[in-house]
Amino acid sequence: MQRTSTAVEYSGREVRMASVAKALGHPVRIRILELLSREACCFTGELTGLIPMAQSTISQHLKALLEAGLIQGEINPPKVRYCINREEWERARALFAGFFAAEAPPSCGCG
Repeated sequence: MQRTSTAVEYSGREVRMASVAKALGHPVRIRILELLSREACCFTGELTGLIPMAQSTISQHLKALLEAGLIQGEINPPKVRYCINREEWERARALFAGFFAAEAPPSCGCG
């Protein structure tokens, strides 16, 4: 099988969906988002009290969610306060709602 060296072009929609999907790709990040979705904001220390993991681990997961734009943080030393980025959350929700709204193709009979 011969592979092509042609670069693949992706739409902005595809790139954004992949970024959000990657950020959602760990159960701890889902848990963080669920906790933040119930609160106006939350401090890192509160999250470590609710999720039994080291603060450094929680911080790495928060970083991934920040990079995807799903949350935002406000630094007030020595604390960092996090909340859902409502605008980006709504954009991500709309992207995936549209993606999953399409009907699945007919069964191919494999499985």
